[in-house]
Amino acid sequence: MTTSLLPLSSLSPGRDLDAYLHTLSNFPVLTAEQEKVLAERFYYENDLEAARELVLCHLRFVAHLARSYKGYGLPQGDLIQEGNVGLMKAVKRFNPEVGVRLVSFAVHWIKAEMHEFILRNWRIVKVATTKAQRKLFFNLRSSKKRLAWLTQEETKVMADQLGVSEQEVTRMESRLAASDIAFDGYATDDEQPVAPAHFLEREGTNPADLVAEEDWRQDVSGKLATALGQLDDRSKEIIQRRWLVDDKSTLHVLAKEFDISAERIRQIEKNAMKKLKAAISS
Repeated sequence: MTTSLLPLSSLSPGRDLDAYLHTLSNFPVLTAEQEKVLAERFYYENDLEAARELVLCHLRFVAHLARSYKGYGLPQGDLIQEGNVGLMKAVKRFNPEVGVRLVSFAVHWIKAEMHEFILRNWRIVKVATTKAQRKLFFNLRSSKKRLAWLTQEETKVMADQLGVSEQEVTRMESRLAASDIAFDGYATDDEQPVAPAHFLEREGTNPADLVAEEDWRQDVSGKLATALGQLDDRSKEIIQRRWLVDDKSTLHVLAKEFDISAERIRQIEKNAMKKLKAAISS
């Protein structure tokens, strides 16, 4: 059994999730015997095509797991992509002699990648860094179905179930209830600056001024290039070597090269500069 080759773009959930999910239906669900044959080919013979088929035929399982994390407000396509990384790691480590189906083995690796992605992106400030905090984070999110705060009894039950202190449960609940402050902040009665934007500003770096300055530079550069193109070859070279290079030439060096006087070089330079200034200021 071999799966048909498809364009990589159709296997990217980030572009068109519906098209991606539809594509997954083209891959067959493996029987236990088919899965074992493919797993043995990869495990014993390092057959990469067998590993590819194992991954492709289990992508629909990753998409199914990703739906259980909708409540975190993160893009489904990103979650699926992270889960696919976990699936590939699982296929690489899968031993067909253990006697379990790949899906049972892979679920740990798939969820681990999704969890890492959620913890990296769910808040600007990290809400869980230790193993215990991560366990508490996901259990608290899945167990807490209402907006009200946990009662003291509920907090104790959850702490006992997860093997953490009641203070840790309360602390994590506060983190989950908090919202990230907007970069520009919100309107307050006392109008005191509290947002990150107020503390990151530097004098002379107003965004509007920077954009205007860049537009001016681009306009001048364009006009200068056009004006240089209108000069004769000798005048252009003199201007470039006198003004537009790091190692500038002197009047006497240029006079010797062009076999004319230094005064004549100065006159050519002066006339060329007048033409350039007129073009730039127009």
